[in-house]
Amino acid sequence: MTGTEQPATLHSPLHDRHVALGAKFSEFGGWLMPLQYSGVVAEHRAVRSAVGIFDVSHLGKLRVVGDGAAEFVNRCITNDLNRIAPGQAQYTLLCNEAGGVVDDLISYLISPEEVFLIPNASNTTKVGELLAAAAPAGIAVVNEHRDHAVLAVQGTNSDEVLEALGLPAAMDYLSFTRAGWRGIDLIVCRTGYTGEKGYELVVPAADAATVWDAVLAAGAEYDILPCGLGARDTLRTEMGYPLHGHDLSPDISPVMANLGWAVGWNKDTFWGAEALREQRQAKAGRLLRGLKATGRGIPRPDMVVQVDGAVVGTITSGTFSPTLSVGIALALLDRSVSLGDTVDVVVRDRLEPFEVVKPPFVEPGVRED
Repeated sequence: MTGTEQPATLHSPLHDRHVALGAKFSEFGGWLMPLQYSGVVAEHRAVRSAVGIFDVSHLGKLRVVGDGAAEFVNRCITNDLNRIAPGQAQYTLLCNEAGGVVDDLISYLISPEEVFLIPNASNTTKVGELLAAAAPAGIAVVNEHRDHAVLAVQGTNSDEVLEALGLPAAMDYLSFTRAGWRGIDLIVCRTGYTGEKGYELVVPAADAATVWDAVLAAGAEYDILPCGLGARDTLRTEMGYPLHGHDLSPDISPVMANLGWAVGWNKDTFWGAEALREQRQAKAGRLLRGLKATGRGIPRPDMVVQVDGAVVGTITSGTFSPTLSVGIALALLDRSVSLGDTVDVVVRDRLEPFEVVKPPFVEPGVRED
């Protein structure tokens, strides 16, 4: 594992831009990042109806290189890299021996000899160390966390913004390509965490401000808004996308989180394979479900879920949905609870009714091409 010691709290290469825009900040995975600018609801709605830009440079960046790098990574992660070709990306998980999730991440398959991984900020070092310790001779795991910025251009008008900049757009979902822009080498990825059509631009850290400014200028005619991680959280919750540390953890497996589609069950091996296959066969333990308020309750993480006074689960993610104007949540529930059931969430010592539903809670403007 290569890399240097990092200070306790890190700043994005765009920190000065955020300060100038009046951002309110919060700590995310050891990074001081924008929580909001004009407000979570306004930023959320900008993505659903037009376009927004997020700085997600706190996300990790790991490069695995060497002869057989992709084959090695595939023996570690849950999903099957053989399902995709170079130039494509894949959602996947890295699990422990018990099947719990060390982290969820995106794998970008560059070639059989090179895989670029984007884990969560707080787990980057851990993921890198685990992979490096398991890597055979000739394969290197390089921590490039501070080398790149990541800008997420998300929303129904994201194509138009990229096209105005002369960047590749109208790409297939979960694909990526290298591009040159004004002498800057960057990667354009048809990925994101909002559910709307969008892109993530992986940019050299030294050029991040130039690209940020250009995206805002190109998006002005589409009413682009800079968006903070508060809106990113409400957007992903409306889609039912899990967040590590809440809906996924070393104690919450892909089986429990209904992420079996991100597991290559037919692969010979991957970390946690035996435990996950046993869980899948046993059909026991709690499952992650969606909850939608039928009253005025706003759920928050760790709130208790009950049926007839008996505890049947716990909220893992909960928020107010700006699109639906009601409370929504993801919750780990006993298997005795079914879709369509009504449950009670204990909100400030009172019981609030919720319906058990299957996410997504909203239908985005464009999910896939």
